[in-house]
This record gives sequence, C-alpha cells and structure tokens, in this order.
Amino acid sequence: MALGVRLLLLLALWTLVVPARSLREAGDGGWRRPGPGAPAAVAEEERCTVERRADLSYAEFVQRYAFSRPVILQGLTDNSRFRDLCSRQKLLALFGDSVVRLSTANTYSYQKVDLPFQEYVEQMLHPQDPFSMGNGAGSGVPFHWHGPGFSEVIYGRKRWFLYPPAKTPEFHPNKTTLAWLRDTYPALALSARPLECTIHAGEVLYFPDRWWHATLNLDTSVFMSTFLS
Repeated sequence: MALGVRLLLLLALWTLVVPARSLREAGDGGWRRPGPGAPAAVAEEERCTVERRADLSYAEFVQRYAFSRPVILQGLTDNSRFRDLCSRQKLLALFGDSVVRLSTANTYSYQKVDLPFQEYVEQMLHPQDPFSMGNGAGSGVPFHWHGPGFSEVIYGRKRWFLYPPAKTPEFHPNKTTLAWLRDTYPALALSARPLECTIHAGEVLYFPDRWWHATLNLDTSVFMSTFLS
C-alpha cells in the first residue's frame, strides 16, 4: 500500500478515537470463566516490554510508532455502549442462530468448522490445553504477520508476543500459542524473547506492518481488530 494512502487510513482512524476519555471496565459482560480447570500457564507477563501511552498525539504516533514499533494506547475511547452490545447475553440474543466459521490463522492450518454462534459460545468456550485448539482461556493465534493494525480488548485480557519483520520467531505453525509458551519460550535467551504485554479491557494495541505476532487469551475475551492493509 502506498505510504500516502496508509497515512490517510491512520489519520482517519485516529480522528475517530482522539476525542477520548478513559474507559473504566464495568463487569465482565458474562464472558469470564475463572476458577478450577484454567490452564496453569496462562498468566500475565512478568514485565511489559511494549510502551503504554495515554497522551499520544497523531503527529507523534506517526513519527515514533506507525512504521517502526508497537504501542499500547490508553484512554482513547468511551465505548460503553459498544461494550454493552458485546455482552454475552446481548450477542447471543442478536446472533445466536447465525452460523460462524472457525479457523486457525496461520500458514499451514486451513481446517474450518461452521456452527451456530450459540453452540460455539455454550459448548466450545472452555479452557484450552496446550495440544488442542480451544476457544476460552488459554486459546490464541500462533505467530503470523500481515499489514498494520489496531486491536482493542472489549472484555477480558489478551497477552501479546511480537517480533519485528527481520526477526522470525522460533515456533511450529501447527502448535498452539500455549504450547509455545510452555515448551519454547522458557528456553529463549533474553535477547531472543519477543516484545510482550497483556492488553486489558479498554486498551488498544497498535502493531506496524509485517510484525510477527501471536496472542494468548488469559480469559474468555472479546476484542475488535482493525487492519489497515
């Protein structure tokens, strides 16, 4: 995508979120299922290595982050109305009979499953073990890359792992992020570890073009992503 077009897209999105005030998480929307059975390895990172910014202008965003490194944006929007629409009860009422397609987002796994949204929510949102693709706490997307994007957590928490384009991570594309965290991550030298952080409800993660990233849901999470190319 041409640089000018990408800048216009960034400006358009920034215009939507700049008139902002901090979002205070109000409940879990009926989504979280903490308690016995949650995978023991699902934990927040010990030290967030992605900058958090609550006072970032558009000009500084373009200069320091848009094309070079991730950043976590705080206090951008009051999306309380949207959060209410994304509660478990509301989404089931609106889309319970709709058919959704489940698939893994990596290079080699193309298996897809179609099922009603209500069946997905009521039967498949359970903690994941390291060796299978689940959809609750412990689920996530293995390492992959694409164009730049914003990802906002609406409910729950999502842990992110990020590498720059020139640094391909060590991972198996058909294994889960949870398996990677347990089996590969502990053996990585500090210099080989990714940038990482846990994104909480109301926070927005921005990542630049072609950055490798993998995600791990610490709770049953609802989030929204916007890709710019």
